Amino acid sequence: MLAYIFSVQSEWLKRKNSAAVWLTILGGTFVPLIILGVRFYHFDQLAAQNASADLWERLYRHGWQYMGFLLLPMGGILVTSLITQLETRSNAWKLLHVTPQRFTTIFLAKLTVILVLLLFFFLLFNINIYLTGVVPAWVVHDVPYPVAPFPWIKYLSGSGQFLLACLPIVALQYLLGLLYRNFMLPLGIGLGLYIASVMALSWKYAYTIPYIYCMMLANNGVIPSGTYIMPAGYFMVFAVLAYILYIRKKEKG
Repeated sequence: MLAYIFSVQSEWLKRKNSAAVWLTILGGTFVPLIILGVRFYHFDQLAAQNASADLWERLYRHGWQYMGFLLLPMGGILVTSLITQLETRSNAWKLLHVTPQRFTTIFLAKLTVILVLLLFFFLLFNINIYLTGVVPAWVVHDVPYPVAPFPWIKYLSGSGQFLLACLPIVALQYLLGLLYRNFMLPLGIGLGLYIASVMALSWKYAYTIPYIYCMMLANNGVIPSGTYIMPAGYFMVFAVLAYILYIRKKEKG
């Protein structure tokens, strides 16, 4: 356990050499900023919106519609690829493998850093959505503080569903990043699968595509009944395959 903690700390320090953190911050901030800008553009409606009982519901719906269709899947693809291939791009896999760490520890540490960044994104996004509701009341004298209490349970539940929905993307991109040395190849495959998911959204069996669950949630508010197990299943299958590939691969550098 101690070796795992040290390995996570090491991987966390290495993330400074990538754009993954900045992408995470940008992804969790961009949509709320757009929504806030739209609210201020319609300045005359601010007071009525904050006095409305469904303010938080509308902010939640608008925020996740934009996020689920584009930024969350794309962010998952980019951040996972960047973290997974830090050593590939700097030609440092061999240096990593001569350190006194088990391959299992290295595998889990990298995956942990990716998941921590994902959780940080969700935390930042929810904080910023909250700010889109209260900032107008802070800066405009005639705009009241939102009368409706913040539905933190709904936001927590919704974030959990979107987190589950994007896990297959993370696991498959992790697998591809460990499989190929070329950074652009896993990225291209991920973008291709994302585009295919967009095109197949209305297909009867679209729920079988691992990259489609974020879009389903953004479009319908739910994943079709009985299929919530599929994102978790895809994540487990891809993660196990990635682990087997990494452990058995003769040339890891």
